[in-house]
Amino acid sequence: MRLTAAAAGVLFMLAAPCTWAQHEHHDAMPALGTVRFDTSCMPSVQPEFNRAVALMHSFQFGPAIDGFRAILAKDPNCTIAYWGISLSSWSNPFANFKSPAQLAQGLRAVEAGRAKAPATARERAYLDAVAQLYTDSARIAQSSRLDAYEKAMAKVSADYPDDIEARIFYALALAAAADPADKHFVKQLKAGAMLEALFVQYPDHPGLAHYIIHAYDEPELAARAAEAARRYGAIAPATPHALHMPSHTFTRMGDWKASIATNMGSAEAARKAGQPADELHASDYMVYAYLQTAQDEAARKLVLASAEMFRRFDPANANGAAPASAAFFANAAIPARYCLERRDWTAAMALTPRASPFPYADAITIFTRGLGAAHRGDTAVAQESIDALAGIRERLRGAKDGYWSDQAEIQRLEVSAQLARSNGDNAGALATFTRAAEMEDVTELASITPGPFVPAREMLGELLLDMAQPAQALVQFKATLVRHPNRYWSVYDAALAASRSGDPRAAQTYYQQLLTIATPADEPRRASLLAAGAALKADR
Repeated sequence: MRLTAAAAGVLFMLAAPCTWAQHEHHDAMPALGTVRFDTSCMPSVQPEFNRAVALMHSFQFGPAIDGFRAILAKDPNCTIAYWGISLSSWSNPFANFKSPAQLAQGLRAVEAGRAKAPATARERAYLDAVAQLYTDSARIAQSSRLDAYEKAMAKVSADYPDDIEARIFYALALAAAADPADKHFVKQLKAGAMLEALFVQYPDHPGLAHYIIHAYDEPELAARAAEAARRYGAIAPATPHALHMPSHTFTRMGDWKASIATNMGSAEAARKAGQPADELHASDYMVYAYLQTAQDEAARKLVLASAEMFRRFDPANANGAAPASAAFFANAAIPARYCLERRDWTAAMALTPRASPFPYADAITIFTRGLGAAHRGDTAVAQESIDALAGIRERLRGAKDGYWSDQAEIQRLEVSAQLARSNGDNAGALATFTRAAEMEDVTELASITPGPFVPAREMLGELLLDMAQPAQALVQFKATLVRHPNRYWSVYDAALAASRSGDPRAAQTYYQQLLTIATPADEPRRASLLAAGAALKADR
């Protein structure tokens, strides 16, 4: 799963020349994992270089840049350090937005490194490769620059076959460049296989665990990353991202308890590290998991706490793994989820849209408000949201951001369909929900989000239930649960659909699944949980 379709080509391969097979030992860095990156620099700075690369592997870009600059202060001829600064300036490989300041900093580092002439052909190859990300950025489209970078790094890996780090980052290149519309997952599977083979040999490498999770960050593949997810936090516990990233796998598998636990640790680590964007990102995943388990009070407290986190956030000084966009996204997403997952349409309608640098983040509140209005039959407010989402869609299309423009269109269709449903136009609602579901089927969730705000097929299934077509509705809920295992409302709705279609055994299974998911649920319990419990008792 990717931040955006545009970001599918982001190739953050920290292609570190590291011929581990030729060394009798590795450099273990407490709380960061084990990394060895050979350079032509002074031997005295080698441990610092290893540490800086380890920080990059866990997306701690600000500290990594500080580390490379400190190395240059001690060894001005360590030109490969400019490569590290340049690549770290690119920041999160799955973030689509690169600011002018980032591009300028990365290009300056490339130019400084070239001015001193790298000492070896291998180091020169890495510097030339990262230059592809920044060269002529005003003229060459980012997607084209990313393609050039991928090809350059593929060549580095081929030219230095004993370079373990090059293979690691080439695998990440494959995963990052995967087409989100490819349901055969060709690149992800190839990348994952390469990384898994290396992980057996180098079990303490932070990048291997991290990138396996990224390679398999799809519902259909997530189980393959389970071992890496369980181990990454222990490999690099000093980094908030290493504590958060396993929750991507846990979320795709519907393991809400594990997701809550790892994000709780990540949020605390991010707070201590002064990385509010990472804290917000972890909190978004955490609140989603709380709401799937009906822990509404914990979710409510997190909604309040996240508002304070965002007040501490300075976009100009985001130095963690999460990009600025993730902070704005989470700031809008957390209160929206709290309304939508509790089906509090009045509260949803009361949310106030606020402009940010990221239109797709703004769309969250507009969508939530519009859906609330549509459920309440407020045509004027719902139509206002529909029109606003159409405007955001066009802005994103104009910016060549195909992924998020499609997401805005799906949201527009969902609000439109719900409004039609509330106004009694079931035929129009059915056609519009179907269009939204078909669009959603061919895109993957962005890694910035733990889950959909409301899956289109879940909404389609609920409409079919209203239309007394429970068997067809059950098909939609089952399809939703394939992509979003253990999703609370799809499990509950599946139980209703099974019961109404004359399959009491399946209904019991779904009701029991819901009660298991919501074992830690608040008291008093949601009405849906009480209904599930009553249905199970009645069938005994």
